Amino acid sequence: MTTIRTELQQRATSTLLQYALFRWESAVVLALTIVLSFLLPRPFFWWPRFGWPLLGLIALAVIVYSSLTDAEANAEILLTLFQEQFNPRTIGDKELRAKLESALEYQRRIETQVRQQKNGVIRDRLDDTAGQITAWLSNIYQLALRLDAYTRDDLLARERDLIPRELERLTEQRGSERNPAVQQQLDDVIAGKRNHWQALRDLDARMKQAALQLDQSLTALATVYSQIQLIDAQSIGSGRAERLQADIQEQVARLNDLVSSINDVYNFNTKGLG
Repeated sequence: MTTIRTELQQRATSTLLQYALFRWESAVVLALTIVLSFLLPRPFFWWPRFGWPLLGLIALAVIVYSSLTDAEANAEILLTLFQEQFNPRTIGDKELRAKLESALEYQRRIETQVRQQKNGVIRDRLDDTAGQITAWLSNIYQLALRLDAYTRDDLLARERDLIPRELERLTEQRGSERNPAVQQQLDDVIAGKRNHWQALRDLDARMKQAALQLDQSLTALATVYSQIQLIDAQSIGSGRAERLQADIQEQVARLNDLVSSINDVYNFNTKGLG
């Protein structure tokens, strides 16, 4: 998942470059360069003919550099790209959507923290951590998608209501049936219904676990954000950064396992038991 972040960073850099070139300041610099080059090509006898174009080029370079190194602007653009990659609008449930948006906001703030660091060991460690958090965010998104599909699955809701009543009816029918062949057929049907009912109950339990894990992940993400703000050179030496990365890896692995286990029993694309 670090690849996702790398790709998004490349897109963010390209977007920032376009933003820098089309800023109003860039337009003013370009206009002044053209006007002064024609109206006042040599304001001083020692002024070279390429003086204004050179000065304009330097000014544009400064604008581009300031845009590319603007931590807040970088984080905002990355947030926009993350929102496209992990689109909250694909989540129909308002509560789940709000939780995903909270996770994206933590991601934005963490990216801001990373961008504000100077190049060096701390920046490299935080960059690695941000990459891990992207994987974490991806799993949160996948979990939210499945929970959203599950909560809006009308078929499962109907089956939860129908199967207990069908089992009761079939059990009563089996008790009054005297034909051995029909009895055997009823036994098979009842066994199938019971298996289906158990699968539904297992899925319900798995989804309750998923909802709790999603809440726990958001709490852990908030904690990580707080810890990242405290990381300094001393933290690197003490191993705090390594412990933080290990905690994140554990969260990523836990969510990944949970998403995989849900995929084994529930197809959220088509809805229904897997």
